[in-house]
Amino acid sequence: MSSITSWTRLEPRCRNSEMDTSVQARVYDPLWMMARQWQVGEFQGEDSGTPVMARLRAESAKLTRYFSGAIAPNTRANAPLYDGNQIPLETLVERETIRPAANQATKPEKLRLAAEAGQHFLRLLEQQTLSRNYRDTFIRNFPFPALTTEQRTTLDNDSRSLLDLLMPRVPDGRQLATTFRAAGGGNIVIPPVLQIAPADVAEVEKAARLWLQWFDTLFSEPTTSNPSWLPERMEYSFSVGTRLSDGERILTAQEYFDGSLDWYAFDGNAEVTLGGAADNTVTEITRTVIPAPVSFRGAPAIRFWEFEDARIDYSAIQTGPTDLPHLLLIEFANSYGNDWFVIPVELEVGSLCRTRSLVVTDTFGVRTLIKSSSESGLPHSLWRMFQTSYLRDSGITVPASNQFFLPPTIVKNIEGKPLEEVLFLRDEMANLAWGVERIIESPIEQPLNSYEAEQQRGAGASATIPPASEIAVYRLSSTVPHYWVPLLPMQLEAATQATRLVRGAVLKPDGAQQIVNARGRILNPDQQQRLAIFEEEVPREGVRVTRNYQMTRWMDGSTHLWVGRRKEIGSGEGSSGLRFDTAES
Repeated sequence: MSSITSWTRLEPRCRNSEMDTSVQARVYDPLWMMARQWQVGEFQGEDSGTPVMARLRAESAKLTRYFSGAIAPNTRANAPLYDGNQIPLETLVERETIRPAANQATKPEKLRLAAEAGQHFLRLLEQQTLSRNYRDTFIRNFPFPALTTEQRTTLDNDSRSLLDLLMPRVPDGRQLATTFRAAGGGNIVIPPVLQIAPADVAEVEKAARLWLQWFDTLFSEPTTSNPSWLPERMEYSFSVGTRLSDGERILTAQEYFDGSLDWYAFDGNAEVTLGGAADNTVTEITRTVIPAPVSFRGAPAIRFWEFEDARIDYSAIQTGPTDLPHLLLIEFANSYGNDWFVIPVELEVGSLCRTRSLVVTDTFGVRTLIKSSSESGLPHSLWRMFQTSYLRDSGITVPASNQFFLPPTIVKNIEGKPLEEVLFLRDEMANLAWGVERIIESPIEQPLNSYEAEQQRGAGASATIPPASEIAVYRLSSTVPHYWVPLLPMQLEAATQATRLVRGAVLKPDGAQQIVNARGRILNPDQQQRLAIFEEEVPREGVRVTRNYQMTRWMDGSTHLWVGRRKEIGSGEGSSGLRFDTAES
């Protein structure tokens, strides 16, 4: 049966086409709004004022000490001085020796550097006004050492071809540097065998001095091996220190390996000293500034008719009943997003700053002393934002009070292709761990792929197919590629019963009783000690360690070039195919 339904609909209609009256948002009963504010207790709020002025008092001290390597508790060291304006911290921590030592000039390594250095010396020599040309004289008296039969056999094709091309054309830069520095004290030695004319000696010495300056400053490298790199952990460890008004402050970075060094990589170390108790680098800071509100995408608009940023929609966040962090983020952004202010404070790069007091004056003239979160009592004192924690083994659970560290680190650098790459993996079938030298640095400083070199070596050898036989052949063990270096589990410390992965070696499969050793620097940390990696440093997913050239420009305009190392997650477990006691027909 049909029915008639009626209703009343309210439609807002403007009396004219203009919207001037509508956008005025007139309030016809302001007393009612004030009564509602009184009912909900808004008049009792203490945060109704807006900050208009802030006065900050602090102290800042630049880093003065640098300690390379792991530091034991209760260490009282006299660390060398460090100036962050001269060199970035990453360069100082990561750099390692690049140029070969004087006693290793006969080894076939760094050949391209030696050739380019010799060629650059000839270029500088030609710029001098000389009575005759000494190019052939230096080439003849500073030749590249002749390769032995074994060395020529082990060289790759590219290195052998380049060496054959350069040997009769340029002098050896390694021998040039050793000869020119023979006298020491900055004096240049010109051997009499060169037979330099007396009128040309000054010009040749000038060219040699300019060349040595270029040769010594081309790379940033330490005088000896870098103790910051811990081979047993495959990461860097170091400490820096300075002195504030109440004593020395030490910051330690125990696990730096990814190339990104920032304040969060450091922990406070209250158990050691670096000899900086008498350093005087404290600077008093007093700033009176106008606070600026913090803004972010999706923040509540501060103007009445201003639209919020449409690129962020908090209502579109997918949340469930257990997604408390998401709900708290939405509530905080909408309710308290306009209650944050920031004040600019200029600090020197490489300084440690500690705030003493912060007084804020609001629009009503009320001055408020803002305390640090560490002085707010539990549980608020445990909240950390840009605050440095102490080392985990120190037993100190609260953060360093009012400390802010601005490390002298680089913003961006240029990173070259890996000169060396080692993949550490576990082989459950062989019950071993392996260090696979996938890429090693060739004698001409180029990445040499070990797998491709193995294939070329196998293709060059004459392959003979053994005749078929019904008699089984017993083999003690199968062969593995020469670039797979075994890591044997050994218990080196009886007190702690900790297991280390010690670098081993394998015999050549041709029965020559010759050992195949690791060829790269990563698996050969030092000639005086063997590589013994902690077992937990090689997990099931493996580890990838690389060596790369790094270059950056520092804030004083200087250019720094060095070789650093990186550690990343590997590619999982692997199998070498190693088997023992097999019979093959």
